[in-house]
Amino acid sequence: MDLKCCQMWRLYIIRCRDGSLYTGITTEVRRRMEEHRGMGNKGAKYLRGRGPLELVFHVKIGSRALALKAEHKVKRLPKAKKEALLKAPRAKDMIIELLGYSNF
Repeated sequence: MDLKCCQMWRLYIIRCRDGSLYTGITTEVRRRMEEHRGMGNKGAKYLRGRGPLELVFHVKIGSRALALKAEHKVKRLPKAKKEALLKAPRAKDMIIELLGYSNF
């Protein structure tokens, strides 16, 4: 049985030392953060040399396809809207709105 089809994907946002925000998806946030922090060579090139890195947001999305759509939408937001998402008490609802879904 292929477990990848059934894994819960998450959207995450990292704040870099320079204040920039990086958005990504993963099934294991802790492992992905370790990769980004240089514990392995699988971290995003964008994040190299931008540490310390702070995980400022993560939310369960569901399937990989849906997570990729959410990542794409969030990456296209201006920084001010990403910051608003980080402060929103119902951030998942905002992501659902971005995706255009009424049922998530």
